[in-house]
Amino acid sequence: MKQVLIKRGQTVVEEVPAPIIEAGTLLVQVNHSCISVGTEMSGIAASGLPLWKRAIRQPENVIKAIHMAATEGLSRTRSIVEGALSVGQPTGYSASGVVMEVGEGIYDIIKGQRVACAGAQCAHHAEIIRVPRNLTTVIPDNLDFASASTVTLGAIALQGVRRAQPTLGENFVVIGLGILGQLTAQLLKANGCCVIGTDLDRKRIQLAQGLGMDIDIHPEDGNDIEHVIRLTAGIGADGVIITAATPSDAVISTAFKMCRKKGRVVLVGDVGLNLNRADFYQKELDFFISTSYGPGRYDNNYEERGLDYPVAYVRWTENRNMEEYLRLVAEGKVKVAPLVSATYPIEKAADAYESLKSSAEKPLMVLLSYPQKGEGISSLRTVPNPLARPAGQNRIRTAVCGAGSFAKGAHLPNLQSLSHTFHLQAIMSRTGHNVVATARQFGANYSTTDYEQVLNDSEVDAVIVATRHNLHARMALQALRAGKHVLLEKPLALTMEELKEIENFYSSLSVKDAPPILLTGFNRRFSCYAKHIHEIVKNRSNPMLLNYRMNAGHIPLDHWVHTEEGGGRNIGEACHIYDLFTYLTNSKALTVEAMTIKPSTGYYSHRDNFVANIKFEDGSVAVLIYTALGSRDYPKEHLEVFVDGKVIAMDDYKRLTITGAKGKGIETKISDKGQKEELEAFAKAIRSGGEWPIPLWQQVQAMEISFKVEKMLYR
Repeated sequence: MKQVLIKRGQTVVEEVPAPIIEAGTLLVQVNHSCISVGTEMSGIAASGLPLWKRAIRQPENVIKAIHMAATEGLSRTRSIVEGALSVGQPTGYSASGVVMEVGEGIYDIIKGQRVACAGAQCAHHAEIIRVPRNLTTVIPDNLDFASASTVTLGAIALQGVRRAQPTLGENFVVIGLGILGQLTAQLLKANGCCVIGTDLDRKRIQLAQGLGMDIDIHPEDGNDIEHVIRLTAGIGADGVIITAATPSDAVISTAFKMCRKKGRVVLVGDVGLNLNRADFYQKELDFFISTSYGPGRYDNNYEERGLDYPVAYVRWTENRNMEEYLRLVAEGKVKVAPLVSATYPIEKAADAYESLKSSAEKPLMVLLSYPQKGEGISSLRTVPNPLARPAGQNRIRTAVCGAGSFAKGAHLPNLQSLSHTFHLQAIMSRTGHNVVATARQFGANYSTTDYEQVLNDSEVDAVIVATRHNLHARMALQALRAGKHVLLEKPLALTMEELKEIENFYSSLSVKDAPPILLTGFNRRFSCYAKHIHEIVKNRSNPMLLNYRMNAGHIPLDHWVHTEEGGGRNIGEACHIYDLFTYLTNSKALTVEAMTIKPSTGYYSHRDNFVANIKFEDGSVAVLIYTALGSRDYPKEHLEVFVDGKVIAMDDYKRLTITGAKGKGIETKISDKGQKEELEAFAKAIRSGGEWPIPLWQQVQAMEISFKVEKMLYR
């Protein structure tokens, strides 16, 4: 399918794989989408800035990059930065079309219905989009697709009006008569207000007058503040809604001065905000910020998970604003057609954006139109990479599933460096534009959004799964049943039931069968540090005491790792350490105990701060201290092994010392956590058909320990 992307200051139309339906979402074949002139043009300009200018604007990203380079190395950091620059950014956040597929859990919208969609994360300029339920609303029967495609802009304007709480007969000023100002003026008029509008462009003023605005003011025709005071019988405006976009602080000052005592000002646009106390203090004005489409915006539970706010407590959500705006347009109370400057077909999108840059007259709104079913629309979910090279002889043909930062920063660069062993056959991800760019960057034969394509590809020997945790066990089993070897990022499973399914798969195989290899991504055991410790302790004469401290750092509690997608940090990350304990002891776990602290504030979770104690059959005892309470400036991981008169200490996979013996330590410039060595071990096992890199019982044990610890965290 075709999609518009922003790359280095330009817009391009690229062929990308169509998305796949997911629970709680709808697949929509787009009919029209609306270009937001202000927002999108500023995004294009920002994408064209050189890196040094971006660094000045976003110094926090520079700090992250420096920290990553210091801990993970320049190669991984470079790969992630290059990947981010090559992907391009999807653009667009307002569209209309027809429902193609309905995801599980949606019962009030059916296939074939006409809908309008919002959301910068989903309602892109693309032939097919996947949109969550709460960002979708049904189009009234008598409303055309073109008008409905403006739904997001309408909801933004409507939310600004709601924040102002206008009442019948009040005087309101709208500053800035761009598209949001035009819609705001009409909404205020529909609400029974006397509307005064001002803009630097006289043509926009004339357009607003033709659409019902009562009084116009142009700054060149006299003092606009005095004019408003005079028009309101010396009282001042009841309220002002700012829909202008300018870095100047003068706009906000003007708005305050136009108001009566106890008036209110609502900011919808983007203006300078250096406030002068004298402008609003004596009048005791109310100043409101209007956040996008309304309540629910930027709330992942509402937008992505579909958890609606009860209407008795939140009358107007972003979805209900979308619905109401469409009703007003359908009834003719808000007129959209006069605001549309031009409509371009999707394949001419670059021309549309170029016209916005070069046009002497500033267009208010430009639409894109799309071919409909039977008119050449492509819903293919696989796109070949013309730059791919054929696989060499005896290469392990591999598909990487999941094209997030970890895959692009670790697995994919490592596969490149091991090109004499691996050939990258495919990259699969849920997001089309990302997977196409990643396939190009790393030379995969093709990109796809369809996991079934990978499973059915006879040329795929092995699958690397690097998706979110809740998908791991299911995707691994699907690949194993398809006869593919699997390297599965940790965790192996999120529940005991999932773990049993994997065990049952292997126990059900015939002895004659050569089982596909399963390797959970417990990469730490493959690091030079873990291997060196293993060599030192394998011939010990006594049990060991192992003390591991993980200064994990705080992650906000609404982050996906804390949700059902991630399973929490004990299952999702501490399993690494339970595997390392198992590797070093080579022993079955006898008992597992855990204690957690109960944080006094809601900033920290008890699941992030605990001590786990494991006793093994060989008599060894291992302790993990896992905490989010510490500073990120302190090293993340530290291991001490006490055994046979020796103390082996490992600091953050950068340094290992041995006290009490003559053995040499190890030191590396960056953290060496064994990710490349893990791939080498995976390849060796595939080629030899012999011993697995990690025995299945050890992979299972690491997860069983994490499940036992998890239960104890709730005691």
